[in-house]
Amino acid sequence: MPPPTAHPGLLLGPSSAYSSGPGTYLHASGIYATLAGSVVTTTPPFPQPSTTPTPSTTHSSTTNKPPNPLPQFSILPPPPRPGIPSRLISSRNALPTVGDIVLARVTRLQTRQVAMAILVVGGRVCADAFAGVVRREDVRGWEVDRVLVGEAFRVGDVVRGVVISLGDQAAYYLGTARNELGVIMATSEDGNPMYPISWKEFRDPVTGRTESRKVAKPF
Repeated sequence: MPPPTAHPGLLLGPSSAYSSGPGTYLHASGIYATLAGSVVTTTPPFPQPSTTPTPSTTHSSTTNKPPNPLPQFSILPPPPRPGIPSRLISSRNALPTVGDIVLARVTRLQTRQVAMAILVVGGRVCADAFAGVVRREDVRGWEVDRVLVGEAFRVGDVVRGVVISLGDQAAYYLGTARNELGVIMATSEDGNPMYPISWKEFRDPVTGRTESRKVAKPF
């Protein structure tokens, strides 16, 4: 049963049972959300079967039944909130360029890189999220070979980064090496919003426990 609402990086269902539509992407054997909003499931119309006549000696026909189409997932973004001026919301996506400051949500962690959904580019909210990647060597500017991606980011973190390369066809390359770049919003393992206490730690105000992050220096 698909969830009623989604956030970037949420697994919606297996690709064996569903197809990917607007606001979603296919990874491995699952379909994931790239936007926050309502989950919409649509079923395409069933194609008409084709009938191929057999030799006249049999006076019968063979029906070729096409495969049933898979239901499609798509994400319907919520309407603009009153607190966000309409001039800050792009009616169509402006492509990120090198040097743009972006806000992105972490969607997946790997050993040498972290995948993100870019939600804001240059102060403008994206109509559709862009795929971004922060490689391990671009997390910080010192002791690069000792960076552990899992200690710098967690899935769900909101990150301020800069576009350092247009990347490849799959994702833009982002960097967080500068002091003012890094995690700006994080939730603890217990589900509580945390606050930064240093350049490398957030604290859960409820439990008092700390968690490692690459923290963005406040402006």
